[in-house]
Amino acid sequence: MTAIKHALQRDIFTPNDERLLSIVNVCKAGKKKRNCFLCATVTTERPVQVNVVKVKKSDKGDFYKRQTAWGLRDLAVVDAKDAVKENPEFDLHFDKVYKWVASSTVEKNTFISCIWKLNQRYLRKKIDFINVSSQLLEESVPSGENQSVTGGDEESVDEYQELNAREEQDIEIMMEGCEYAISNAEAFAEKLSRELQVLDGANIQSIMASEKQVNILMKLLDEALKEVDQIELKLSSYEEMLQSVKEQMDQISESNHLIHLSNTNNVKLLSEIEFLVNHMDLAKGHIKALQEGDLTSSRGIEACTNAADALLQCMNVALRPGHDMLHAVKQQQQRFSDLREQFARRLASHLNSVFVHQGHDQSSTLAQHSVELTLPNHHPFHRDLLRYAKLMEWLKNTDYGKYEGLAKNYMDYLSRLYEREIKDFFEVAKIKMTGTTREGKKFGLHGSSGKLTGSTSSLNKLSVQSSGSRRSQSSSLLDMGNMSASDLDVADRTKFDKIFEQVLSELEPLCLAEQDFISKFFKLQQHQSISGTTTNEAEEMDGGTLSRSYTSGVPQTISSEKDMIRQMMTKIFRCIEPELNNLIALGDKIDSFNSLYMLVKMSHHVWTAQNVDPASFLSTTLGNVLVTVKRNFDKCISNQMKQMDEVKISKKSKVGILPFVAEFEEFAALAESIFKNAERRGDLDKAYTKLIRAVFVSVEKVANESQKTPRDVVMMENFHHIFATLSRLKISCLEAEKKEAKQKYTDHLQSYVIYSLGQPLEKLNHFFEGVEARVAQGIREEEVSYQLAFNKQELRKVIKEYPGKEVKKGLDNLYKKVDKHLCEEENLLQVVWHSMQDEFIRQYKHFEGLIARCYPGSGITMEFTIQDILDYCSSIAQSH
Repeated sequence: MTAIKHALQRDIFTPNDERLLSIVNVCKAGKKKRNCFLCATVTTERPVQVNVVKVKKSDKGDFYKRQTAWGLRDLAVVDAKDAVKENPEFDLHFDKVYKWVASSTVEKNTFISCIWKLNQRYLRKKIDFINVSSQLLEESVPSGENQSVTGGDEESVDEYQELNAREEQDIEIMMEGCEYAISNAEAFAEKLSRELQVLDGANIQSIMASEKQVNILMKLLDEALKEVDQIELKLSSYEEMLQSVKEQMDQISESNHLIHLSNTNNVKLLSEIEFLVNHMDLAKGHIKALQEGDLTSSRGIEACTNAADALLQCMNVALRPGHDMLHAVKQQQQRFSDLREQFARRLASHLNSVFVHQGHDQSSTLAQHSVELTLPNHHPFHRDLLRYAKLMEWLKNTDYGKYEGLAKNYMDYLSRLYEREIKDFFEVAKIKMTGTTREGKKFGLHGSSGKLTGSTSSLNKLSVQSSGSRRSQSSSLLDMGNMSASDLDVADRTKFDKIFEQVLSELEPLCLAEQDFISKFFKLQQHQSISGTTTNEAEEMDGGTLSRSYTSGVPQTISSEKDMIRQMMTKIFRCIEPELNNLIALGDKIDSFNSLYMLVKMSHHVWTAQNVDPASFLSTTLGNVLVTVKRNFDKCISNQMKQMDEVKISKKSKVGILPFVAEFEEFAALAESIFKNAERRGDLDKAYTKLIRAVFVSVEKVANESQKTPRDVVMMENFHHIFATLSRLKISCLEAEKKEAKQKYTDHLQSYVIYSLGQPLEKLNHFFEGVEARVAQGIREEEVSYQLAFNKQELRKVIKEYPGKEVKKGLDNLYKKVDKHLCEEENLLQVVWHSMQDEFIRQYKHFEGLIARCYPGSGITMEFTIQDILDYCSSIAQSH
């Protein structure tokens, strides 16, 4: 290390007028071990500058080069990592933190000690030395190893002491007083020595003169000691006097303490008595209200409510320790319990009588609703009972058994009342749906005892028969009972839709109002997080239990209050779901198309109910009924598909538009008008997809089985009708099927035209087919005329068989045959005839081309022209 230090001093620092004081061999922490040296240097010129220089060995040779230098005044922190254990790592904080690892702990400590000393001597700057041993931070020059590192240069630094400003000023004054101070230093030194001797003598004389002053000071001290002794004697006498006063004051203090303790106990006793009197004293007015208060008037109910609240506060007061052992407190608590029991019995008895009267009073008003499709309004009854809501809350908190009994009695009375009202309401709805009671008998409705019940017998299936007209027999593919679809027009379905909507619109506010009343009257929370429970539970709740158990007389909630509301609603309105199912069955029996109306209406009301409260009784009940409606809708679709599969056609008449194709059009048009902006559009789209595929399959099946009408005509007409229907209704989910129907219609139109045109010029067709066959075998076109069977004479003979008159006659027969094949409803005759005209002209041009190529220069032409063909086709079409 010494050799490296001398080499660095010689090669790097001496040329820059710097002295190297300390060196440490380091490498950067956490990187590849590339060693370098950190050097502590000072400049030889004043003012002295202290630097920390990084020196690195050159990659091209063995010499060292100066890489980076930092001023010591820029150093903020020196972190030695550990002041106790040996650790070669240390950090220097300049403009950023530089992390180093020294080759040895000794070198690191020597370097840090040198930096500390240089800072103390030259800068006096605030540098933080962290995790550095206190032994290193000593201002004196260390011996041993450090001395060997710094060498003689460091010793010379220690000998030099810089003059301060005061010393410089004194020296200048002395030199100004002696003119030869600079020219003759020895004379100046002798003068200074003489003046120093004079000063020493003056000092000795001054010390000798001060001895008298010392003797005077000693006398004064002796007098002061005497005065102190006298003061101590006086203080001792005062202390004896104060001792007796202290004993008297202690006695007075003890007496005051006893008085204070007594007052404190009296205050506490008074506080306890006031607490018991203020919190356990029930006013006489409250007692009278609880015992004799009028529970029928609003003022009496308010007085009873205030008295019950006051009694509850007195009973629930938090007694302090020891109060329950007082005889008066026990008597008062017993009195409160008796009052509570007495008032609870009186309140329960009164409310039970109110429930009974409500059932009788409401029954008397049922007659006025028997002819109208409306449900009685229970708002006045709810309004009267809500006056007792606070008393019910008091009863729930104080006597849950009686509260539970009242809830059960309310459910018993109201369930019977609502059952009568709802059944009569649905009776009116069924009468309005079927028109009259006598007409209702067609659907299995019986008017005995004034009640209407829908028959649940199985419905008859209607057979589908083929007909030349679009719908000569309007037998539906739907399940429609004993009535034909022709009797059920749009007005009937609209009437049913309005009745069904009115039924749901009447039930919904009735259920919501009753649920809101139960929540407010019985103090049950409607919006409360609930645990997972079945949504279709209908417990009878016999034995007066509402899912509560008791432990030490305190009710423990097993199910949430929201479940309790749903249970009460299920018991009260237990007849709603069966009646709705019966009404739905009746509507489906009248016309299975009604399932579309019911699905839309029921879905909308379920969606509305779920937005209010997805777990409410109304939402659950309507959801269950919606499942039935959806099942009927699916059954309607399945029946249509089944009837399509079982369809039979007549063998004696032409097919025309198949009944199930026309009925699909009717179904789609009706469904689009019903499901416009409906929530359950997805169900209809799925039904569309199933039905249209079934229609496609059934059309092809009937076309294959048809004997009177060609297969292409059946396919062409029916797929044209399907395409026209889908284009008119613009059903987005059937775009692919619409394109497919158009393609099938086009293909079969072309096939039918080509097949029909082969007959009017049959011999000419056979002749040119033979010509094309010879060409296909390799004979050149111009050499075909040399074939014996296809020479010019044979061609002329065939052409003569088809003069213009015969062609027109053949086209007229073709027109009559096409007219016989096609039905009038679809009106495709002119379309087919125009296509045949175009195909005939195409064939004519093809024959002319073959004559020109195979019989060049023969002058042979057809005996009719294209214009003749156009005239023939036009006159034939006009004549028919």
